[in-house]
Amino acid sequence: QVQLAESGGGLVQAGGSLSLSCQIRSVSGRPFSGYKMGWFRQAPGNERDFVAAISWSGGSTYYADSVKGRFTISKDNAEKMLYLQMTRLKPEDTAVYYCAVDRSLGVVEFGPGAYDSWGQGTQVTVSS
Repeated sequence: QVQLAESGGGLVQAGGSLSLSCQIRSVSGRPFSGYKMGWFRQAPGNERDFVAAISWSGGSTYYADSVKGRFTISKDNAEKMLYLQMTRLKPEDTAVYYCAVDRSLGVVEFGPGAYDSWGQGTQVTVSS
């Protein structure tokens, strides 16, 4: 079981920036190794959508087309932290943002069903 906690959401004007953090607070079972991690978001009435993902090593990153070039995902395995730097924010980026962990072996997945642990979410609101 992995417990995750996001922080850093808030209200920002369009064109502004926000940084989200996700702390992995506890891990039971398998050692904390080989995990793939991702960010997803969910706006009211919408499904939970993929935003970005990162391999265990951090050497491979993946982004939804809608955020490519504006968002940057990164991680610090030693500190058990995941980050999402968001720039040039748009009103359509407004959503609850979730960090997630995929402890399975293999390639990075983009569907929420592949991720087995989730944070509680943090609200990001972008005003026009």
